[in-house]
Amino acid sequence: MDPDRIQKHILLKASRQRVWRALTDSAEFGSWFGVKFDGPFVANAPLSGVIMPTSVDADVANAQKPHAGERFEIVVAQIEPERLFSFRWHPYAVEPALDYSSEATTLVEFMLEEAEGGTMLTITESGFEKIPLARRAKAFSMNDQGWGMQVRLIEKYLANAARAQG
Repeated sequence: MDPDRIQKHILLKASRQRVWRALTDSAEFGSWFGVKFDGPFVANAPLSGVIMPTSVDADVANAQKPHAGERFEIVVAQIEPERLFSFRWHPYAVEPALDYSSEATTLVEFMLEEAEGGTMLTITESGFEKIPLARRAKAFSMNDQGWGMQVRLIEKYLANAARAQG
């Protein structure tokens, strides 16, 4: 295991175009991820919003409820249509009294590839070795669990959307 990087893979039973929309439409992303953004994703631009429990899974939504209404901030890094969407953020920045602005950020990348039966999504978060030592292990552990949950949420979101249309 690489202590600087978290990586998750999932085969989504949806077209690359559909997965791309679920990732890069900020309202769709927020619906499954659990955040309401103030606007669209724009490359090289900051974006904020508030945590709002996911609409996809009641158990996960209950776990997110204690953080509902808290500010959520990212800086969109790259948008390469139907291939790569990435942003930077402060990992596991959950203490409202702490100012994380002087800390390094991690890079979250969503990579799409054609695969038999759908679209392979690879989520990679890297840069943990630049996080202050006092927070590094906890941030890594919590985000590793979080990305494991998020791959299931996007899978469920896309399956529910397909059922609603079909």
